[in-house]
Amino acid sequence: MGLEGQLTGTFVGTRLSDALNWARKYSLFQYPFVTACCGMEFMATACSHYDISRFGAEIPRFSPRQADLLFVVGTVSHKLAPVLRKVYDQMCDPKWVVAFGACASSGGFYDNYCTVQGIDTIIPVDVYIPGCPPRPEQVLDALMMLQEKIQAEPLEKQA
Repeated sequence: MGLEGQLTGTFVGTRLSDALNWARKYSLFQYPFVTACCGMEFMATACSHYDISRFGAEIPRFSPRQADLLFVVGTVSHKLAPVLRKVYDQMCDPKWVVAFGACASSGGFYDNYCTVQGIDTIIPVDVYIPGCPPRPEQVLDALMMLQEKIQAEPLEKQA
């Protein structure tokens, strides 16, 4: 008996926004903007022990035009801030940003004139990952939080 015989009289329906958000949350193309020591912990999430590919975010893109998730990993100086803004502006909508580590989130222990005290002063941030450096488990938790946020977004915001 084929699939047609099993689904007779059955109707499956959903809203378009729910279907699009489901597809988006499991097909995140990340752009790693790695500037400091947190990069090692970020790279560990792609290893087999943590396996970020389970969440649909396995393939890093090294062109902002091919990415929709920006991971800002590490310290951002004021000299580097315009570059970060340009990378963010080149990404297609809808786009999401994750601040990875204490330095990206709040400047970390660098309380000086040359370090940006949180990248949210440059670009909007969707999820913050605390720690110096954060553990790979925290990265996966943040990714799941971002997926929940993407699933709940209305279709109007995405256009």
